[in-house]
Amino acid sequence: MEVVVVVAGLSGVIWGFVADRIGARWPAHEDGSIRKVDWRTGAVLVAGAAGFALFVGRYGDEPRALAFLAPVVAALVVLFATDLDQRLLPNLLTYPIAAYALVGFVTGTGPFVRTPGELAISAVAAIAVPGVLYALSVPFGAGAIGIGDLKLLVGLGLLVGPSRLVATVVVGAIAAAVGILLLLAARRITLKSYVPYGPFLIIGAIWAVTISRTG
Repeated sequence: MEVVVVVAGLSGVIWGFVADRIGARWPAHEDGSIRKVDWRTGAVLVAGAAGFALFVGRYGDEPRALAFLAPVVAALVVLFATDLDQRLLPNLLTYPIAAYALVGFVTGTGPFVRTPGELAISAVAAIAVPGVLYALSVPFGAGAIGIGDLKLLVGLGLLVGPSRLVATVVVGAIAAAVGILLLLAARRITLKSYVPYGPFLIIGAIWAVTISRTG
């Protein structure tokens, strides 16, 4: 299993580089530019390696879950790249997660939401959690939380269920706090700088899918 996890991590590095180059080009920048390899590339490589390794380590002995969740993890790495590059989570990737979750439920291949009752609770959480976050962000002004972040949470709620959705938000918030403190300490940002929440939210989503053992 250790060898498989290492191979998965190396595959994640490769996919991370591909995701970074996708994020540097798509959606197209208004000025037509293509970002060169920089620190964001390294961040996406780490996200890809960690995400793939943790994913395979968690589901390596569950082939159905492995096959079902692989496209989700791959999409999360691309979303991580696009948000780092353009502060954008494209609808082309966020919307299908909700549809994919419903396909997983109908076909019985989804590992988290299995019964009609669980689906109903997940649907409520998928609306309530983004709604609460949006309401909390209003006093901080427009852009305090991105609409793309909220769309992602809706899809994730249907996919992973309420407890893992809450874990996504909590771990994302912790990751954001740690990341912002490190950036402040390194003097890369100030207290007035805008820091996108999406990348940290995606870290929370990867954690919830690959590590969390909650029901």
